Amino acid sequence: MQSTPNYLWNMDDVLGQGATASVYKARSKRSGELVAVKVFNNASYLRPQEVQMREFEVLRKLNHKNIVKLFAVEETGNSKQKVLVMEYCSRGSLLSVLEDPENSFGLSESEFLIVLHCVVAGMNHLRENSIVHRDIKPGNIMRLVGEDGQSIYKLTDFGAARELDDDEKFVSVYGTEEYLHPDMYERAVLRKPQQKAYGVTVDLWSIGVTFYHAATGNLPFIPFGGPRRNKEIMYKITTEKPAGAIAGVQRQENGPIEWRYELPITCQLSVGLKSQLIPILANILEVDQEKCWGFDQFFAETTDILHRIVVHVFSLQQATMHRVYIHAYNTTTIFLEAVFTQTNIAPHHQEYFFEGHPYQLEPSLQAHNFSRTTENSPLTLLSSVPEEPVGVRFRDPSLEFPKFVPKVDVLADCSMAKGVLSAVHQTLKISRSLLKCQEFILRGLYWVIAGKAPLNPASGNSSPELKDLAEVKTRLQTVTEDLTRCSHSISEHKGTLDSLLSELVKHRKQAHENSIRQMECCLEKMQLIYKQFKKTRMSPRLAYNEEQIHKLDKMNLGHLAKKVLSIFQEDCVQKYQAMLAIHGNITRGPARDVPNSVDGCNLETSPSLNPGSMF
Repeated sequence: MQSTPNYLWNMDDVLGQGATASVYKARSKRSGELVAVKVFNNASYLRPQEVQMREFEVLRKLNHKNIVKLFAVEETGNSKQKVLVMEYCSRGSLLSVLEDPENSFGLSESEFLIVLHCVVAGMNHLRENSIVHRDIKPGNIMRLVGEDGQSIYKLTDFGAARELDDDEKFVSVYGTEEYLHPDMYERAVLRKPQQKAYGVTVDLWSIGVTFYHAATGNLPFIPFGGPRRNKEIMYKITTEKPAGAIAGVQRQENGPIEWRYELPITCQLSVGLKSQLIPILANILEVDQEKCWGFDQFFAETTDILHRIVVHVFSLQQATMHRVYIHAYNTTTIFLEAVFTQTNIAPHHQEYFFEGHPYQLEPSLQAHNFSRTTENSPLTLLSSVPEEPVGVRFRDPSLEFPKFVPKVDVLADCSMAKGVLSAVHQTLKISRSLLKCQEFILRGLYWVIAGKAPLNPASGNSSPELKDLAEVKTRLQTVTEDLTRCSHSISEHKGTLDSLLSELVKHRKQAHENSIRQMECCLEKMQLIYKQFKKTRMSPRLAYNEEQIHKLDKMNLGHLAKKVLSIFQEDCVQKYQAMLAIHGNITRGPARDVPNSVDGCNLETSPSLNPGSMF
């Protein structure tokens, strides 16, 4: 055990280690409260006194909910080592969140927005106090969970921080190489002499890399072999990045750089959020410090996103889900234009339904007065012109599964198992999206067939004015005859509706309880194997029996992975494709107008609409 006058800790409770200090989980001697203590080692005292004191002074100056709090500065009893006593964040760092296989392809949209909000708020407090951090990265963004169950992220590790105004420069180099501004990378990593001075915008580059990492699960700039093995190409990618590009990947040794201007399809963020985020990434991942945005513009653009509300929209004919980010004060007119941007359905062709009923949006109505939508209860959009089904866009998850190698290698096998778990999590997310899309299609078709929402509404001509009593009598006689003929069709129509509604209930129950649950059961078993592999990788060599068990676990992992893919392809995808095909046949059919006479009620139902053929 180690201690200061008011705190004590076990040397095994290490939370993190760096070049000049180690961080431990500790307790207050008086209250038992958990804290984090940063204990400086001998190497830290080789630094100039001014540098040693910076972190203490910076933390004392800061006070914000998105910055780790400093409680005290103490010394150990015997060695007199300086100790920073800080707020303890029980859920690790953003890096540990991203290293969880569930987040290998990036955070969910809701969690990403929390990260965005917390980092922007914390950085804004730093700039208000003229502080440059100089080591922004996921590992220096800590996480805890509030009383409401929501994540709270906090900036930490101010060992490289210093005071610096917007118009000032510095020449010393700090940071972690994957997140370093290219000018600093050239000097710190490549060891090339240069006389450049750096401004506060170096933090913006690091924030850009961090946000990209959080959104996608990967670093934006990846040379062949990885950033740590191919440093010259890493520098080349970051310095030669074209304007507007947000990522660059080299797939072959000495091969070309693939520039990316969009976030990948595997990313969980919606098109609506991506369209807001990409311009920010493009303008802060700018190597030329003169062209890079300043903090004022960065704060303005990110705050603009965070102040928007989300309207969930399901485009029925296209079978696509959308999240429309607009300001609460924006009117219907702006909302319709935003929907057009995502769906290509012109505003004058857009009609909406909410919970099965027509939903009228007056042009001057502000968004905060719209009915509250959710992911499970969106506005349903119908176009007054035919639309081709688009469906859920996704990358085949089978491409994400790593190859199984027969040879036992505890380190490689652990990495492989993590890759398999990541792919299974992604498969499950896609499956849930496909099933949700089917549910929305079924619900929408039910409303359509029930007559609550015409699929392709068209304006009909008003009935000609009746001129005499004889004409009225003739019309009434015709209507009577038509009503008789329609009775049989109406009965069949009702039967179709009942079958469709029954299918909706059956679909929701069976799909979630069967295919999804089966995959979740496989995932649970695979997580146990991965947990064992993480323990095994600490052993340099396995005993004979341990190696045999390891081989069996590896074999079982492969069988479980194949089972997940089989369920995905044969159950989720096939049902979804069948539903989309049926849906396409219906939406490409003639417009169902409100009839001018009862004769228009003589509706023929497509044979493919038989619910029994859907699954």
